[in-house]
Amino acid sequence: MLAGRAQRGDEAAFAELYRSTSGRVYALCLRMSGDAEEAAELTQDVYVRCWEKLASFRGESLFTTWLHRLAVNLVLETQKKRAKIAQREHAVDDLEAYGHHAQEVMIDTKLDLERAIAGLPDGARDALVLKDVEGYRYSEIAQMKGIAVGTVKAQVHRARRLVREAMER
Repeated sequence: MLAGRAQRGDEAAFAELYRSTSGRVYALCLRMSGDAEEAAELTQDVYVRCWEKLASFRGESLFTTWLHRLAVNLVLETQKKRAKIAQREHAVDDLEAYGHHAQEVMIDTKLDLERAIAGLPDGARDALVLKDVEGYRYSEIAQMKGIAVGTVKAQVHRARRLVREAMER
């Protein structure tokens, strides 16, 4: 089994997995992104992540099913990040219309927000960043951190409250 050999560090087996599956992964990335150049970059990113996470493949499904899910997750993460960046750029463009003073206020507010987040307890900070900045679902965060979904929700709620309180000071 190629996936098993690749998990044990066999680079030739991984190269063969790449050759046999990259066309399908590229097609998926192209359908989801709508751009050939972006699809090529995403395909490469999928295989980098695949190599990094290969140890987590348990063989309970086909390797191609696992790889497909990995690709979908990566494309969705990338799209979320790009949307957030575009949203921030739009907000900055809007502020520029109000002049230099508005930019100073925005910079001060951003620094205050960064300080408020940095001052959070570790668990609350991690949960807040993963949820509100990185865009993960509660269940994904719970799985990553090895804790209950309810605990993640409580940490995010607490973190948001603490940040709000810090910003009001």
